[in-house]
Amino acid sequence: MAHAVHDRLPFLASPPPPPPPARERGRNPSLAEMLRLVGAATVDPAAAADDDGSASVFSLPLPLPLPATPGRAAGAGGSGGGDGECAPVGRSVQFRLAFTGLTYSVRAKQRGGRPGMLPLQRRSDRVTAAAPDAHAPRTRALLDGISGEAREGEILAVMGASGSGKSTLIDALANRISRDALKGTVTLNGEPLTGNILKSISAYVMQDDLLFPMLTVTETLSFAAEFRLPRVLSPAKKRARVQALIDQLGLRAAANTIIGDEGHRGVSGGERRRVSIGTDIIHDPILLFLDEPTSGLDSTSAFMVVKVLRRIAESGSIVITSIHQPSQRILGLLDRLILLSSGRTVFSGTPSALPSYFAEFGFPVPDDENRAEFALDLIREFESSPTGTKPLVDFHRAWQRMHAPSPGSADADQSSLVPTMSLKEAISASISRGKLVSGSDVAGEAASVHTYANPFWVEMKVLTKRSAINTRRMPELFLIRLGAVVVTGAILATVFFRLDQSPKGAQERLGFFAFAMSTMFYTCADALPVFLQERYVFLRETAYGAYRRASYVLSNAIVSFPPLVVLSLSFAFTTFFAVGLAGGVSGFAFYTLAILASFWAGSGFVTFLSGVIPHVMIGYTVVVAILAYFLLFSGFFINRDRIPGYWIWFHYLSLVKYPFEGVLQNEFGRGGECFVRGAQIFDNSPLAALPDAVKARVLASISSALGVGIGADTCVVTGRGVLQQAAVTQLGKWECLLVTVAWGFLFRLFFYFSLVLGSKNKRR
Repeated sequence: MAHAVHDRLPFLASPPPPPPPARERGRNPSLAEMLRLVGAATVDPAAAADDDGSASVFSLPLPLPLPATPGRAAGAGGSGGGDGECAPVGRSVQFRLAFTGLTYSVRAKQRGGRPGMLPLQRRSDRVTAAAPDAHAPRTRALLDGISGEAREGEILAVMGASGSGKSTLIDALANRISRDALKGTVTLNGEPLTGNILKSISAYVMQDDLLFPMLTVTETLSFAAEFRLPRVLSPAKKRARVQALIDQLGLRAAANTIIGDEGHRGVSGGERRRVSIGTDIIHDPILLFLDEPTSGLDSTSAFMVVKVLRRIAESGSIVITSIHQPSQRILGLLDRLILLSSGRTVFSGTPSALPSYFAEFGFPVPDDENRAEFALDLIREFESSPTGTKPLVDFHRAWQRMHAPSPGSADADQSSLVPTMSLKEAISASISRGKLVSGSDVAGEAASVHTYANPFWVEMKVLTKRSAINTRRMPELFLIRLGAVVVTGAILATVFFRLDQSPKGAQERLGFFAFAMSTMFYTCADALPVFLQERYVFLRETAYGAYRRASYVLSNAIVSFPPLVVLSLSFAFTTFFAVGLAGGVSGFAFYTLAILASFWAGSGFVTFLSGVIPHVMIGYTVVVAILAYFLLFSGFFINRDRIPGYWIWFHYLSLVKYPFEGVLQNEFGRGGECFVRGAQIFDNSPLAALPDAVKARVLASISSALGVGIGADTCVVTGRGVLQQAAVTQLGKWECLLVTVAWGFLFRLFFYFSLVLGSKNKRR
């Protein structure tokens, strides 16, 4: 087909002439043909003129209302029965989403070239584009004047090649693009949507299935119900809603199966996609936006997903989805179709109108070929031609005007099905008939719209319960961390076994504590992938206000704390008594608390990084590098007094510094302990090999010269002296412990702000 199209492209080297009059095509289309092609058209007078003010046959019309598909009523609920009859003319619909002139541009990257020239400019752009201003910002239009509409009970599909603007259009309609950057209007029943109301009556399903792998289908939907359904609903009604949704999604056979991931067998890909859809439609939304819900699925699974969308639409929702190369069966389930190319509309109408549309354009669809595949292949051929898709864009505008029904005709009456109620009244009517179960107050004044379905403490309870279940069913991470901690502790216990109170023993204690405290932080890096996985789920769930960010941060801290206690006790029992550390029971208690505080601060640090670094490998690199700097400036390798002034700030920011100094004071800060006696001052010096008698005479000579009495057994350096030599004198051990704990809280506060700033879910 591609070669056949390419053979017919030479006429595109020059601008195409206006489409021939109807009589040249043989005959005027009949009423039934026009109903199949397109409904009524309302021409925008402002768009019916070129830049010079003259009328143009290629003017851009306003959104075109389409007639109801046979067998699908246009009224509320979208289900006109199975008799195959059209809805009665004049029957009103509850909701109508209209969008006009949507335009969205981003700054284009500069790739060099002469001043005033756009880099890598397409030939199709040179046909009409004037020479750009050398000082003007370079922009690229992702959406260029897109208009259309979607109605209750229907599926509007947006189709096009990769990079055509499908996802961008879905984001624009779902209010996921900043209003300052988006031009054009989006209205529901003629009224603009405010943020809180849109969150309450709509849902957005992302392309990726972001779910907790160890929860069952029922549990996943039940937690979604806890987050999205209003607090006034009883637990029994919420359970009933979950069970009804499982049946609607066709997931009854997989209701008790876990979602699964690479290491755990769970539901199939199509079932996973339906669960993902279910988590976002648990509140029975009026508007449902989906970003390529069939991507990555086989034909059967994709068809099942679209069948679910068909049932959702017929229950009284407006379904708007982007889709890539649908099959013939899927195409038959769609009500409206918009084809995009480089952000511009090349077709809008019913899928059944595609053959007539391209036949009139001069490229009839072969009988044995998929209409959608033919359309996409043809668009790609035009995109690679000298003129680009401009002929298709212009023909689309002319085709809409030519097939617009005349006023007063049956076509016009059928296409004039517009909502007879205001938005507030329509939402109230939906609530009264059981629709929109999450928005019982949404039809009231804006001030009465609940931003969140539950109070703070309920969110905390639900989030904690969900994370605890998922963590308990996936113990691999904890067991790996526990194994790493125990093995590291065993190695340190054997290497530093029973250290004595000597100069070497004091020095070896410093090395043991430095390595032990840094181990606590490095083992926390293993939790980075889990935090990143939960972060993506968080972004999806908070896009429409499932819960507060603060409740998520606190529940995350609560769930992660008990494993830290187990890790701390394991490491403390493995090392404290084997190494021969001082202090007895009280010393062991403080040592354990210091380890726990280190784990707490380290997990807070890794949690914060998961909020600002989106990739695992980058996260590991950053964690390892920063922790290495923390260890370097902790005071072990170089004393605080010898750190250059321009680096001293890093010493005070080091997470390793405070627990390291705390355990040093716990070990060396007690009275009555001596680590260097008179004869031991010759250790680690050339005099160390002298006989003890010679050392005694040398020591007596030094004592006589200095006027002090130093014998072979005289204590020269106590534990406090070791602390002074290590420059550990500024904070007490309990103060060091509190500072370490405060670091853990501070990093979780930083994590909260990173979620606030990084989860706007909007393009700029």
